[in-house]
Amino acid sequence: MAAPTPNAPVPPKSGGLIPPEWSAQAADKVIDTVALVRDKTTRPAQVAARGIVYGLVLAVLGVAVGVLFLVMVVRMWSNWVPGDVWILYALLFALFSGAGITFLKKANKPAPATD
Repeated sequence: MAAPTPNAPVPPKSGGLIPPEWSAQAADKVIDTVALVRDKTTRPAQVAARGIVYGLVLAVLGVAVGVLFLVMVVRMWSNWVPGDVWILYALLFALFSGAGITFLKKANKPAPATD
């Protein structure tokens, strides 16, 4: 048997245009580019979708709380204030009608002319 040589063979160094670690560099560049594109596109879409969902949930809860508050006011009026409830209904009618007319006037106001 032959004795093992103390010096292991060294792979030859590439003296060409492509470095030996080009595959790792290319993979890193692809991963970085995909992460950059994801950060620029997917994250803003996720934030917008969350905002829409939370906004809708809060709007529905707000309407429910508003309706329950009005029911509570009418029930308290009918239980604790002597007299008829139609006075409260007339007050609520005036309040909501005034607010609705004000908002309709603002919505139907013509846009300012630009020169």
